[in-house]
Amino acid sequence: MDAVVETMDSELDMFGAERGKIPLIFQELFERVLTEKNTKQNAGIDNFTMGFEMYGSALKLDEFVWNDGAISKKMKKLVAVAIAASLRDQHAIQAHMKAAHKLGATSEEIDETLRVAFLLAGMPAYVAGKITQHNVTDE
Repeated sequence: MDAVVETMDSELDMFGAERGKIPLIFQELFERVLTEKNTKQNAGIDNFTMGFEMYGSALKLDEFVWNDGAISKKMKKLVAVAIAASLRDQHAIQAHMKAAHKLGATSEEIDETLRVAFLLAGMPAYVAGKITQHNVTDE
């Protein structure tokens, strides 16, 4: 089991390095796996196995959603920027904007994305996105 945990830890580190931050759900799932491994609780279904499977499923879902497909990963990140701006979720705007930049998105593409958010969600979405864009490009 230690090799499994080491593999999970390594995957989580790579995940965080690629995205700039590890989403809380992935951290919680990993911590659950560690807790179950250490306490060795067993109630019919092995809780360690169940936690490990949930963790693996969450990573697979993330890969399925973000990997290139009919639209590119960069385009998906730009869509995520527009959605996050519409929700005025500063953390999500920043995370997806940084990822979009890493994938080659230009300032002009970000601007157009924020204009779409403005058209559909109003000025607060546009302002939230522009403030974050300014902060991200200054880093």
